[in-house]
Formats: sequence, structure tokens, C-alpha cells
Amino acid sequence: MSIAEQRRARLAGARLYLIAGARPGGRPLRDVLGPALEGGVDLFQLREKDGADDAILAAAAVARELCAAAGALFFVNDRPDLAVAADADGVHVGQDDLPVAAAREIVGADRLVGLSTHSPAQVDAADADLIGVGPVHPTPTKLGRPGVGLELVAYAAAHARQPWFAIGGLDEANLDEAIGAGARRAAVVRAVAEADDPRAAARRLRALLDTVDHGPAQT
Repeated sequence: MSIAEQRRARLAGARLYLIAGARPGGRPLRDVLGPALEGGVDLFQLREKDGADDAILAAAAVARELCAAAGALFFVNDRPDLAVAADADGVHVGQDDLPVAAAREIVGADRLVGLSTHSPAQVDAADADLIGVGPVHPTPTKLGRPGVGLELVAYAAAHARQPWFAIGGLDEANLDEAIGAGARRAAVVRAVAEADDPRAAARRLRALLDTVDHGPAQT
């Protein structure tokens, strides 16, 4: 099995996706990501919009070590060049960032490319290995972007061609609604990154996702 095939196989089994910066909740990345991985996170994205390259790479080294030990996938946000430099499993881009095809040229065939989607047309057109679907609810991590609601989650459950993660303001209080609309995977930020106990928070979210059938709606 090639490296790309191994990564896609791990992606197929991924359920809980954590996105965080180098100091989630003001704490060292290791102190949050390590427990979160133990709690059930199986895909982590380092999201440092304004960090210097050397600072991002320093945090990426920590994330890569922890994710590799846990068997989790590690992505870098926005920067395919840094994903390569960090030896990440993939890169995630937005609709206004580098196109997926261009990101693939930089990261190479062995790495995965994720893409944010915010409408049915974007879900249909997505040529990435995985997509984020949302934001389901308004969130301070996406200022100015309104929540798309559960309708897009239901659309993705019926039409997405690749693994997809509901994202945007999801937490223990509302994840069941997204699951009811067809989500079988979820991406979170504050629900784990700012939790007093990241391990326990991740474990509770993962338990919700693990209670549902991972049949057709997981595509």
C-alpha cells in the first residue's frame, strides 16, 4: 500500500477533527493536543493564520510527533509549502486560498488536500480528498461568515463524494443535531481547544460520533 493509500485509509476511519493554533486556550500545544488525541481526535489541523514560518514549523514539529504516535493524521492550514516542510499528512485550503489543484502540485501525490465548502455548489464541485461543510453555526473563527445551518449538512450527506466533516460552532450541546442531519464526522475548535479537560471533551464528542451508523452518510 502506498503512502497516499495509507493516508486515505486512515482518513476513511477518521471521525473527530481538531483545529487549533500553536497555543490553544493559551496553553502549550503539547498540553492540549496530547490529551485530545488520547480522547479520540484522529485528525489535527494546525491553524496559525498570522504566525511566522519558523514558529509554525516549531509547532508543526510538536503536532507531527504527537499525531504520529497516536496514529492520527496531521494537516497544516493554508500553506502547502509548510505542509511539505513539516512533513505533514496534508494541507487544508479555503475557497479563497490556493486552488486544490495548485495545492496538490506543491504537496505532491502522497499528501492529502482538504477544502472548506459553504454551499451545495461548492460541495458538488469539490475535488479535494476531504471537505469541511459549514460553518453550521456562526463562529468567531470565521468572522463575517454566516452559519449555513443543517441544510448543507443534509445535502453533503446525500451528495458529497469524499469524506466530509461538519464544522462550525459544534460542541457537545449541538453535535447531535448535526448527526441527525447526516453528519458522521465533525471538526471542532473551541469545544476541545478551550476545554478545561481536552481529553474528556474529546472523549465525549467522539462517543457521540461513535454511536451512529457509519454507512452511506460517511462518504
